[in-house]
Amino acid sequence: MTPPGPYGAGTIDWFVVVPASYVFLLRPSPEGADEVLLQLRQNTGFMDDHWAAAAAGHVEAGESVLAAAVRETSEELGIDVDPDHLEPLTSMHRTAPTGLPVDQRVDFFFACRRWSGTPTLQEPKAVDLRWFDLAALPEQVVHHERFVLDGWRDGTLPPISTFGF
Repeated sequence: MTPPGPYGAGTIDWFVVVPASYVFLLRPSPEGADEVLLQLRQNTGFMDDHWAAAAAGHVEAGESVLAAAVRETSEELGIDVDPDHLEPLTSMHRTAPTGLPVDQRVDFFFACRRWSGTPTLQEPKAVDLRWFDLAALPEQVVHHERFVLDGWRDGTLPPISTFGF
């Protein structure tokens, strides 16, 4: 739904949050436990050498969080995801101690169990792509993503969460 006329643009002096979509691809292991696909970040300047969601990125202007999730899985993994197959996990309001506007974030986390194609690294910001049992994640996982994965696995993840406050 599009609101009629101007919708606050240029009329309000609030801080701005940076939105992002994260997609955790999941599959059953041979033992029946959930496995999650993670990428090893490198050459990004943020949390390099840490494991992270296989697909994630900023929402672009005029794009919904669902469209961003679908776009990111295509750009980063070369696969197609139907937005109807994205399971919302949590929306996270996140900050860092810098106080800078760029560190005011809202992240939308999704799980996805169905896609078309074979996930493969498509961009130079990662050097490895691996499946991990949710109960045996690597030590070096991006901190706020680890919070989501642990909470979801343990059944303690709230629909709306905060991190860094």
